[in-house]
Amino acid sequence: MHQSSLPSGIATGIGGLPHRDAAEAAVFALQRMELPAIPVLPRRSPAEGSITQAMVGMQGITVGQYGSIAVDVNKVDPLAPVVTDLDHDAFVGFRSFLEHAQAAGHEGPVKWQFVGPVTFGIALMRAGVPMSEAFEAAVRCVRTRLQHLLDAVAVALPHSQQVVFIEEPSLAELMQPGFPIAPDTAIDLVSGALAVVETSAMSGLHVCGLGDIPSLLAAGPAVLSLPVRPEVAESSGYLMRFMEQGGYVAWGVVPTSGPIVTSAERPWRQLCALWCELVQRGADPTLLRQQAIVTPECGLASHSPAVAARVHGFAAEVGRRVRDQATASRWVLGA
Repeated sequence: MHQSSLPSGIATGIGGLPHRDAAEAAVFALQRMELPAIPVLPRRSPAEGSITQAMVGMQGITVGQYGSIAVDVNKVDPLAPVVTDLDHDAFVGFRSFLEHAQAAGHEGPVKWQFVGPVTFGIALMRAGVPMSEAFEAAVRCVRTRLQHLLDAVAVALPHSQQVVFIEEPSLAELMQPGFPIAPDTAIDLVSGALAVVETSAMSGLHVCGLGDIPSLLAAGPAVLSLPVRPEVAESSGYLMRFMEQGGYVAWGVVPTSGPIVTSAERPWRQLCALWCELVQRGADPTLLRQQAIVTPECGLASHSPAVAARVHGFAAEVGRRVRDQATASRWVLGA
């Protein structure tokens, strides 16, 4: 596992941003996030949707100017080379961020995300690709694309540690009857994608919702993204072992569905309540604080830039409180 330490409570983004201007989104990420997240901008262009972005450059799939997708099932070949064209409309947010970060002389860590092979395989199945070919093509495409993007970031920002999240919203349904593949198979597919990341970056896994925590941990991420919900405490033993081995948790502290909170107070209280419950079940409070990343719960593409700014402000405030507590606990322990 490629593992590096990140500051306690460091705040970052999850999922898409609502900006229609890629330059504004790049500046937002660099200025508003302690760990800048490379923007994905589906409202700027449907081509930046996570599935469409993954399909660009695959044989047998044509992505139109406005994100329309045409799949020629007979031409989809899992063994065909995958082309990553960063000049394509699907990567404007990605490209713009690298240009701005480079111009600003950014040398700190950066975070980005890419759709995982299970969610992508299911999307290809829905587009008419037979199941065995869909998942084989998805695995190959995701692994190849991850390597291309890792290399692109490394060239543009050679001093920046990369934190790369595999986005697997489909895994929220992993244990439901009728899921297209067996849980063990799904975990193996995700594990293979994480392995590509781990060669040169810190790997994360985000589901957007509360998946089966033991299964998600079995895939082997260095960072697991979790919403701040009371049910998380039921998996305290798994989380304790994960953190004792150096794993980080990205806590989705600010809810992004339903009404947006008006201050950091409620997110902070809910995080503290969950951590108290975990500590009562045997978790180490020092590890909880020191190996914590703070994020919105899910993406913000359906909101406005003003709401995104507010949400990220609250996440940053919670992150500062986490860091203050971690510093205080180290001082008390004489560390």
